[in-house]
Amino acid sequence: VQLQASGGGLVQAGGSLRLSCAASGDIGRIDTMGWYRRVPGKQREQVASVMESGSTNYADSVKGRFAISRDNAKNTVDLQMNNLRPEDTAVYYCNARIRPSTTYMYSDWRGQGTQVTVSS
Repeated sequence: VQLQASGGGLVQAGGSLRLSCAASGDIGRIDTMGWYRRVPGKQREQVASVMESGSTNYADSVKGRFAISRDNAKNTVDLQMNNLRPEDTAVYYCNARIRPSTTYMYSDWRGQGTQVTVSS
């Protein structure tokens, strides 16, 4: 199983970016998909997540500005980030809880990070 993320970059405060992540490989079923971010010296923050049913959850820091969506047929998850702030600067990782087709057990997987930098 692999998660491939893309879409980071540099943007001015108030701007927008869209992150995308595609899961591939031996995938039987995907439960939750989401995005978390890391800033050096700070705790990891789960920014947003979406369940297979479409139910979503957001960190308070991004509510009303970020929107997560997923395509179950394509095994993809996107994060639309609007009204970005300098404090959103971080390395963003997509993560997912996946059951390979060859097992009955779910495991947590993450993709490579993508840098998001918001200038003031």
